[in-house]
Amino acid sequence: MSISGKTVVITGASRGIGEAAAYEFANAGARVVLVARSGDLIEKIAADIGENALALTCDVASYDEVENTLIKASAAFGGVDVLIGNAGAIEPIARMDEADPDAWGQVIDVNLKGVFYGMRAVLPQMVANGSGTIITISSGAAHNAIEAWSHYCASKAGAAMLTDCVHKEFGDQGIRAMGLSPGTVATQMQKEIKASGINPVSQLDWSVHIPPEWPAKTLLWMCGADADAHVGTEISLRDEGIRKAVGLI
Repeated sequence: MSISGKTVVITGASRGIGEAAAYEFANAGARVVLVARSGDLIEKIAADIGENALALTCDVASYDEVENTLIKASAAFGGVDVLIGNAGAIEPIARMDEADPDAWGQVIDVNLKGVFYGMRAVLPQMVANGSGTIITISSGAAHNAIEAWSHYCASKAGAAMLTDCVHKEFGDQGIRAMGLSPGTVATQMQKEIKASGINPVSQLDWSVHIPPEWPAKTLLWMCGADADAHVGTEISLRDEGIRKAVGLI
């Protein structure tokens, strides 16, 4: 589909991949809804983008807030065509025998429940319209255990399975569900990982991380017909074939 004139909801839009995606979609003619807890940050981004952007403060760990946010987005722009489940957390990083149970659970609330809440809130209208794209930001951690990341690995694995479930249940009703595993990206999360000093990921040189604009461009590409062959799968930006298709190399 052409993204021009379509409504795209992006969670975790206050920084990193979410912020970059908001600009990318807006530049392509989409109406973007920026969702995050940091209302002041998304309001500044929305103001910079202009009249085709709307900032909605929301904690994705609350279903009521997510549902109300999607209602407001639909009222403002006449429905939601694309949902990008990008909001994510990794702090506090800790081995399982030292992890605070409540803090561990909060990451699950954001990374897993938050993804489901977005899907649950948007699916009825997408199914009624017979079309819609749902993209979940995944991770290599969804498929490989990493020391001190038990909450992150478990939540990302669950989110990847949720995306598979959307495809299984609604793929034949016009819903395009996909995951994007971007690899390591130069964002605030990578700074938190670096500061932890735990596991090999924290030891990576900053220069190996890709810029957030790369996954943003990939997300836009995933909404078009060129990505139809990948519907129901998880796309990895470590794949040079994908990078070439997107125009990154």
